[in-house]
Amino acid sequence: MSSREFNESHIPLAYLITFRCYGTWLHGDERGSVDHENNIYGEPFLSTDSSREQEEFRRLKTPPVTLDAGQRAIIETTIREVCTHRNWALHAINVRTNHVHVVVRAAPKPEKILTDFKIWTTWRMRENKLWEHEITPWAAHGSRRYLWTEKNVEAAIDYVLNQQGDDLPEI
Repeated sequence: MSSREFNESHIPLAYLITFRCYGTWLHGDERGSVDHENNIYGEPFLSTDSSREQEEFRRLKTPPVTLDAGQRAIIETTIREVCTHRNWALHAINVRTNHVHVVVRAAPKPEKILTDFKIWTTWRMRENKLWEHEITPWAAHGSRRYLWTEKNVEAAIDYVLNQQGDDLPEI
């Protein structure tokens, strides 16, 4: 087995961090989700439940957040700056209208990385008058996948850069 397929160090080579905009992927959605009672790694997602999804939608404090081109540009620039400032190796980034994917190599636990990205991007959007709401634009939590091998890292980079759909308009 090559080093590309196995990692004996028990230290991930990188993380795939994903965080969504507030209100854009609710429990019960056909894409599946996890909740506090159903979140064990490797277990199936919650099944589609339109009643639950509608109830989650009714409980939203604000309409779902969609990022425009200006917000997406600030978010990408800020994540790049955070990585440089923290000395984290940024492998890939893709800021979409309703979520952000980042492949990053860093020493801290992925929870800190995710938190830093969300805090700093919100702050920078506010600083640039691109987010003037009291609430965060981000959904609670986010996905933090451990990438143990070079093959995992390469697959995550490909997913982030090449498998997110059409390019988004710059305007």
